[in-house]
Amino acid sequence: MAVLKEQITVLGATGSIGVNTLDVLARHSEKYQIFALTAHQNLQRLKEQCLKFKPRYAVITDSQKAELLAEVLASHQLETQVLSSAEDLAMVASHAQVDTVMAAIVGAAGLLPTLAAVKAGKKVLLANKEALVMSGAIFMQAVKASGATLLPIDSEHNAIFQCLPEHFVTRGIQSCGIENIVLTGSGGPFLEKPLEEFAAITPDEACAHPNWDMGRKISVDSATMMNKGLELIEACWLFDVEPADIEVVLHPQSIIHSMVRYQDGSVLAQMGNPDMRTPIAHALAFPERIEAGVAPLDFMQISQLSFDRPCFERYPCLQLASQAMIQGGNMPATLNAANEVAVEAFLNEQIAFTQISQVIQQVLSQTDYAEVADLQAVLVADAAARQMAQQVISNK
Repeated sequence: MAVLKEQITVLGATGSIGVNTLDVLARHSEKYQIFALTAHQNLQRLKEQCLKFKPRYAVITDSQKAELLAEVLASHQLETQVLSSAEDLAMVASHAQVDTVMAAIVGAAGLLPTLAAVKAGKKVLLANKEALVMSGAIFMQAVKASGATLLPIDSEHNAIFQCLPEHFVTRGIQSCGIENIVLTGSGGPFLEKPLEEFAAITPDEACAHPNWDMGRKISVDSATMMNKGLELIEACWLFDVEPADIEVVLHPQSIIHSMVRYQDGSVLAQMGNPDMRTPIAHALAFPERIEAGVAPLDFMQISQLSFDRPCFERYPCLQLASQAMIQGGNMPATLNAANEVAVEAFLNEQIAFTQISQVIQQVLSQTDYAEVADLQAVLVADAAARQMAQQVISNK
């Protein structure tokens, strides 16, 4: 009797997380089958992925590239249906035949299809932290209402999840004897760079992360530590804690991915080589374990494990993110939108590296607090912040 394979949709298949996900899935073709692959612009890589994995659907958000992809796949007698709209993204994320959705679209663009997967009650592997940053309470309410399974893919959140007791979800941080959560971060490529040299940092320098292979936007976020700020907000929603319950610690080696400190003095840490295939494999197979292709950690090769407190003068974006979460309402969505616009401007050499945080701070200071009761309010806050950020940048 044939074993039914788990049907997987990979949102953001051509990005770093998507590529690593497909690497893990290819190692276990007897367990998993690709239902749909999606991409934003990378036609060549999506074509190669479709030829290898033969999904039922492929979605690329550029309609002209979708036509080209359809022609190429048809010439190879592939029956993959090529689509291109936002509604199509939501469809392949929520389709009745899909079991698991890897939510790996970078930025705010991932919110709607990820939320569609949640509302459909899917097993959602969340790599798109912006979805929770923008719509935290709404997103988590949808998870609860639909009965969806939400598993974190960010290495830090996945590590925290592994270090928490099984009964944490039903009992919460206080009843589980937890003192706090320790969120680790490498500090990025400029951990020891003199502050007076920050204004001259180039996009290529900011994207050269010492430990992780990531896309350019996320690499810049790591250099500013906005990535850690967004992770702090995400952790608050995932684990139902306050910013005061989370301690951010610099750990340049990226061997300990995060920790949970208990009231009895115990500290549980999840360790491993810096390779995203580990959290991806953990979430895919949860509660089982599968091989991920990751080299085992060799303790004899580890010279030291060092830790330090982050300096807000060096990483102002981290402080801005913490403040936005404390304020709540529309502020996290505003922070995220302003950051996306500012990072894009930096990558396009319109502003200096040091101006990224300045743009975000100015947008936040000019934005009035508002409650966020529904998804429309989130989208309004996002659009307003983007427009304001563009205006700030044009005046620089």
